[in-house]
Amino acid sequence: MGIRVFIAGTDTGIGKTHVACTLLYALRDAGHVACGMKPVASGCTGSTGALRNEDALALLEASAQPLPYAHVNPVALRRPLSPHLAAACEGARITMAPLREAFDALCVDHDAVVVEGVGGWRVPLAAELFASHIAQAWLLPVILVVGLRLGCLNHALLTSEAILADGCRLSGWIGNRVDPAMDAVDENIATLCELLPTPCLGVLPYGTAPIEAASILDLGPLSAWD
Repeated sequence: MGIRVFIAGTDTGIGKTHVACTLLYALRDAGHVACGMKPVASGCTGSTGALRNEDALALLEASAQPLPYAHVNPVALRRPLSPHLAAACEGARITMAPLREAFDALCVDHDAVVVEGVGGWRVPLAAELFASHIAQAWLLPVILVVGLRLGCLNHALLTSEAILADGCRLSGWIGNRVDPAMDAVDENIATLCELLPTPCLGVLPYGTAPIEAASILDLGPLSAWD
């Protein structure tokens, strides 16, 4: 099957895309034909029918080969809102079928597919459909991105509990230095290592480009995901 992984975040704006791109470069350095996917994205720009999302474009750039934009980001929404609200503004409703179709297309030519979620774990996509359902339905192991800032301990612990309660496999967490002035950052990282029930795969420094940060990640646990 190859490596298939879902990137979840403790919140919105904590660097899921930055981490996902870093992971893509690390996988490519390890010899994998890797690509990224952003199944649902809001806050897209461009003309109707050709909307583009900055996160999806970054994943495209970090992928091993050129891809159709629609495979990377099958649902692109204009309004910078929660996806279910952005879709309602366009008279649309998000469903799983087109997301799965795009995912399956990526899996054909790539032995590693990194799927980035939208917002936090429980962001609604539609009535009774949440971002978490993507990882659940596709049986994807989850990597949790922890934005290292004040409040991250609570957000990380609650999110990890929700991931496990949903029956998903939490295979690791990655810290992302989103606040370079955070107090007691080493102590917070130590607390996360102690309390989260999964290994730390790395801590990304503030302001380092994904291609340069790739060597920081420990891909050891990923070798068992084939």
